[in-house]
Parts: sequence; structure tokens; C-alpha cells
Amino acid sequence: MKEEGKHYVDASKVSVAPIAKSIAKDMIIKKHYTHAWTACRYSLGIYHTLDETDVFGNDQQLVGVAVYGFPVGAKAPTSVCDGLTKDNILELTRLYVDDGFGSNIESCALGKTFQWIKDNDKNIKVLLSYANNGQGHVGGIYKATNWIYQGLNTDIALMPNWGISLTKDPYDWIHSRTVYNNWGSGNLEHLRREIGKDGYTEFWRREEPPKHRYIQILATNKKEKKDLLKRLKHEIRPYPKDLNAYNTDIINHTTYAPEESNDINFW
Repeated sequence: MKEEGKHYVDASKVSVAPIAKSIAKDMIIKKHYTHAWTACRYSLGIYHTLDETDVFGNDQQLVGVAVYGFPVGAKAPTSVCDGLTKDNILELTRLYVDDGFGSNIESCALGKTFQWIKDNDKNIKVLLSYANNGQGHVGGIYKATNWIYQGLNTDIALMPNWGISLTKDPYDWIHSRTVYNNWGSGNLEHLRREIGKDGYTEFWRREEPPKHRYIQILATNKKEKKDLLKRLKHEIRPYPKDLNAYNTDIINHTTYAPEESNDINFW
């Protein structure tokens, strides 16, 4: 149901089509909150039809990208249901859309990517995706596009990942991958030294919360969908609501002044 006062995109003006991975990569690194590229099997550009053609005669504006890749890990397919192989499943690894085109453009575009995959890769039966609770996402877009919620991804990691914020009011969390890209390590003492060199006297750090796991079944018919649903490894759960229920503790750290950091050896 549409909410009064919200701007909604005209679905007929939204389309998706394959774009070069180099173009998708550039957009993700510049605009996606992770600022990091990822595994990619299909990069689908999200287009919005212009009211008038531009100076080059184009009537389509590239406003976003959806990136699908094969999930990492040999057990990813069978973690969904028995019988699936790596050729039957894709993970939505990145989704980005520019602001200003309507509050529903992401869900509209996402639905169109489902149809594109159905039309162009008959082997794909299931899509997998994760909502990053650490970035304030519980998966509203997945609810809007009828994904199945399967709870938190609490698989044991080799080591915890830590995000940081350089501000407190509000916190602006920097993903662990971006922390590594920006400062060369996630080591706490290293960060105290390097962030101090950047002129900050303190920063905030937290273990990145577990992600919410969703699946989308791309069945060709009702019988196939019923069979896949019957073989799901994990139960279907109600959509999550309370973001704060999944947060991890936030720890404040002071930095080393630049003149102090030269004397510190922590490796």
C-alpha cells in the first residue's frame, strides 16, 4: 500500500540490462556503502527513462546497479536445500540506486532483475542475500519483494570483523573491508596510530553484527516452487523488525598523537 506524501517511481520507466563489469565496479566503489567490489557473475544496470532525450539522443539514464555472484563456499547451495549445485544459486552481492527517483525504485528494479535472471539463466533456482544489520539494514527491501527470511547468519567466522566510526553523534560506521583498505589493517593498535596521524583524537569500534539471511525462489512453475520450499534446510521466519535487538557493544578508543606513534611497536 502506498503511503501518503511519498514519491513513488513509475515502474514503466525502470528497466534493467547487463552492463560492463568495469562500469558496475566503478559505481559500487564510488557510491555503495562498502566502497568495495565483490564476486560478480552478472552486473545489471538499473535505468530510468528520461522525460526528454539528452544531447546525445539517449532516453535512458543509468541510476544504479545490481550485482549477482556465485556464493562463496562449496556448501552454500546445500545450505539452502539438498540437491542444489553451485550452478543453481546466485547471491545478490551488491545493490545500489541513486536517490531522487522514488522511494520504491530499489524494490521495483530488484523485481526486474529476478525476471532477467529467469529469462537468461534457466539453471538458477534460488537467490541468496544478506541484510547488513551493522549498517542499519534489517531487510525492508526484501520484505517488499517477497524474499523468504531465514534468520541471522551466525556461521562461525575465523575471526571477528570490526567496523569503526570517526564520529559519535551520529555514528557513521565504516565497514571492516573499507577500514582495511583505508588504513592497511584492522589491528586496534595500528588503527590508534594511523587514525591519530589523520588528526583524530578518538574513534568508536564495534564487532560487526550478524547479517539477516534471505532467499528468493526463482521457480519456473508452482510444482517446482513447492518442491524447493519443501526441501528448505532452514525454517521460514517472520521478518525482523527491531534493529536494536541485533546491535553489538560500541567501544570508544583514543588515538596516539603523531609524535607518540613513532615509538610504538605492536607487531
